[in-house]
Amino acid sequence: MIRDTSQQDAVVATPASHKFKRPALLIGIAAALLAASVAVFAAWSGSEHSVSGSRVRIAEVQRGTLVRDAAVNGRVVAAVSPTLYSTAPATVNLKVAAGDTVKKGDVLAVLESPDLSDALKREVSTYEQLKAEVARQQILARKQQLLAKREADTAEIERLSAQRTVERYDSVGVVGIIAKIDYQKAQDALNSAGIRAKHAAQAANLEGDDVQLAIRTKTNEMERARLSMANAQRRVDELTVRAPVDGFIGTLNVQNRMVVIANAPLMTLVDLSKLEVEVEVPETYAGDLGLGMSAEITLPSGRATGKLSALSPEVVKNQVLARVRFDGEQPKGLRQSQRVSARLLIEEKQNVLMVQRGPFLENEGGRHAYVMRDGIAVRTPIQVGATSISAVEIVSGLKAGDRVVVAGTDAFESAASVSINQ
Repeated sequence: MIRDTSQQDAVVATPASHKFKRPALLIGIAAALLAASVAVFAAWSGSEHSVSGSRVRIAEVQRGTLVRDAAVNGRVVAAVSPTLYSTAPATVNLKVAAGDTVKKGDVLAVLESPDLSDALKREVSTYEQLKAEVARQQILARKQQLLAKREADTAEIERLSAQRTVERYDSVGVVGIIAKIDYQKAQDALNSAGIRAKHAAQAANLEGDDVQLAIRTKTNEMERARLSMANAQRRVDELTVRAPVDGFIGTLNVQNRMVVIANAPLMTLVDLSKLEVEVEVPETYAGDLGLGMSAEITLPSGRATGKLSALSPEVVKNQVLARVRFDGEQPKGLRQSQRVSARLLIEEKQNVLMVQRGPFLENEGGRHAYVMRDGIAVRTPIQVGATSISAVEIVSGLKAGDRVVVAGTDAFESAASVSINQ
């Protein structure tokens, strides 16, 4: 029976050369630890503060395209929401209630205005009277033309008769049958008849011109009366308030059987088929805004793009109101006054030095940044340019590849250097 292996073991002697290697190895390790301790001590002694690495966020400076943008809040509004007004002092008879859905052309209210109704009746009576006068003038004109024509024809007959008399005298005057004085009287009668016929014809033409002028005058008077009647009819027709678009009644500004003055607001109609986003832009971006600027709208159903379609000319509570119109088809599921967020794309800068945006920009006023150097955050003067929601342009003070503390610098207390513990 074998109890253990002690009978098989043999003692091996340590070579003489190995006796000197072990102390040397220990000495090397001790020297490395000492150098590391010295380096750490030197770093610690050169920094004013020490902050845990878990409390800061570091980003690298890179070159790329910086999209200058602005994050804004807004709400969905109707692009078309006409307010209907009364056209004259009247009593309102409402035909709809707030919230009712209506179609284009539906009657929304009827205004009662006795003054406009009476004015229309007077204009109709005046027009009918002038219409009858024009017809009467046309009859008189034809009668005058006939009389003038008759006078001209009679004068022409007398001229022809005198001419035939002269011709008869000419046929017998050769043989000396008639006296010379009778022949001369016949010639004078012919000349006189020719003059009367000529004047009668000219008088007939002038009478025709006078008649046409009189008819045109009466016709113009009738046309003015017709226009006045049409205007009165239009004002009476406007007493029936109709829906200009499809939509629903947003608000009612009057009650039924209420007496209103001219141009008083009656109701607001909202067209939900065409919606836009009304955004509130900070005053600092007012100078950079322009019509046609691109925008991205964040909706519950996803993202949509649009264009800036309108800008308010005034600043209210440090905000500028702007309208964003959707590109292409309007997203589905939108509701009136729904709150949304948007991103206005102000400018795009190519090949710029930039770093991730963080609280350091506000903490240091954009004039300093903490750059990592061998575990030490060194406060470095910088100059920043354009900013966006996610990045900031570096004009000077940094270079590509630098690592910058972008968050957590509020604990540095503006120290020249801060040690970052990993």
